[in-house]
Amino acid sequence: MKDRIVLVTGGASGIGRAVALLAAERGASVAVLDHDAQGALAVATQVVEINHGKALALNVDVSNEQAVAKAFSEIERQMGVPTAVFAGAGIDRGGPAHDLPLETWRKVMSVNLDGVFYTARHAIALLLRHNLPGSIVCASSPAASVGFAAGGAGAYSASKGGVSSLVRCLAVDYARHGIRVNAIVPGATETYMMWGNVNPEDVPRLREQISQEIPAGRLAQPDEPARAALWLLSDEASYVTGSHLVCDGGILAKASISF
Repeated sequence: MKDRIVLVTGGASGIGRAVALLAAERGASVAVLDHDAQGALAVATQVVEINHGKALALNVDVSNEQAVAKAFSEIERQMGVPTAVFAGAGIDRGGPAHDLPLETWRKVMSVNLDGVFYTARHAIALLLRHNLPGSIVCASSPAASVGFAAGGAGAYSASKGGVSSLVRCLAVDYARHGIRVNAIVPGATETYMMWGNVNPEDVPRLREQISQEIPAGRLAQPDEPARAALWLLSDEASYVTGSHLVCDGGILAKASISF
């Protein structure tokens, strides 16, 4: 990743933050986009401390296409063309479909699916305009393939299913231009979003329960799926496009029954 310009949405925390810092360790300049302006600035500051390179923090709501377009213009002006893009911004809000507020459904879709589309759309347009190859990695989820046993994840699952379908289509459309599009499929990971809807007092108990259900016996740390994303962003994955790199500790490989 040396001398590459990496753009990360959702870069203020969780897997996005880990992608930004790992990219910095490997010599990249990093643009950190997040709706959390202070968090994005803190990560950008860490990037500079790690490799003394360029970093840019931008307060961006990825569900707003104008804001995404403006961010790409600003990154191009200040840093150059990002040829490695991680679309990691996402939210998890749920509930049973029969009483899920439409506003919640639309918000999840606007961030998780529209936001990935806007990010990929403007990244691809910029790469085409400059006749450059590039790599885009989107954050999908096991929820794109299976229903979560806990239930109430219809909006989140549908949004991630859309991301996975979008990845395959974009990969086919732009492969001839040297633009690769892939996804990582992280499982349960120790991030704010993992526990955002959980009473803090219940977290230790649920962590233990979930760990017992994961074949690997534990939750992932954010840097573990981030390393998978970095590989897909790098030239080491030069012939990989339209793929989903599963990094879930064995969740999707496991049957739901124990006998």
